[in-house]
Amino acid sequence: MSVTFYKMSGSGNDFVMLDGRQYRPSHWPAGRIRDVCDRREGAGADGLVILEPVERSVVRMHFYNCDGSPAAMCGNAALCSTRLSARLGLAPASGMRLITGAGTFSTRCVGEGAWAELNLDGFEAPMAIEGLGLLPSERAAYLACVGVPHLVVLVDDVDRVEVHGRGGELRRHPKCGPEGANVNFVSPGPKGPDGTPHWPMRTYERGVEGETLACGTGAVAAAAALIARGEARSPLVLTTRSGKPLSIRATVNGTRVEDVWLAGEGRLVYTGELEL
Repeated sequence: MSVTFYKMSGSGNDFVMLDGRQYRPSHWPAGRIRDVCDRREGAGADGLVILEPVERSVVRMHFYNCDGSPAAMCGNAALCSTRLSARLGLAPASGMRLITGAGTFSTRCVGEGAWAELNLDGFEAPMAIEGLGLLPSERAAYLACVGVPHLVVLVDDVDRVEVHGRGGELRRHPKCGPEGANVNFVSPGPKGPDGTPHWPMRTYERGVEGETLACGTGAVAAAAALIARGEARSPLVLTTRSGKPLSIRATVNGTRVEDVWLAGEGRLVYTGELEL
């Protein structure tokens, strides 16, 4: 079987994406997803996305990690889905509704390039977590659920973090719940050209079980933790491991984070065909 696919990048978080008018989720068991996402013998990706049109301006995003497991939400996949949905004529670029396992969100394309932005639901403010056995270079840890659970660890210098080992250890910590959490390491960074501080971030992502080059909902969780601590103000920019920015706007009101917007890249890298 020959399958037409679209390789998309959200700040380095990459996806194999399919047009749901041609390919149904039921035709994609976990083993096939793993084969396609394999970086040596497949197309190579952090996950697979199937875009299913529901009605005009409404698209359902089926998202799977590269290990074949389904996930409720992925911010960078949502940004890529917005751009690709507009390109394929599934929904207008000016605005659409994206249905995910974590809810339905408003999204839209930004400008003529590759950027898109996503309006996320409000969520409980990040909660400080004790008992993780933090290392001397780790200043604090917070847990938040932005579609999926995220552990945010504030560190002195993300470049010195051994993400695979330390991230894998914390990802499975009992404090993160029975299914674990993505782990996002964040440290202070330099100011950008507009004077806004850029916070470098690195992510260990469950389902990938390793470091990815970006994490959209993880950036939102990290931004909320920084705002709640008084270390940053909205809007703020987090610099992903790929070097590309994710911009977050949010309001932290006591125990809630509201009016949440994530903006970033949703770039089409190439179109190809897979022989299955």
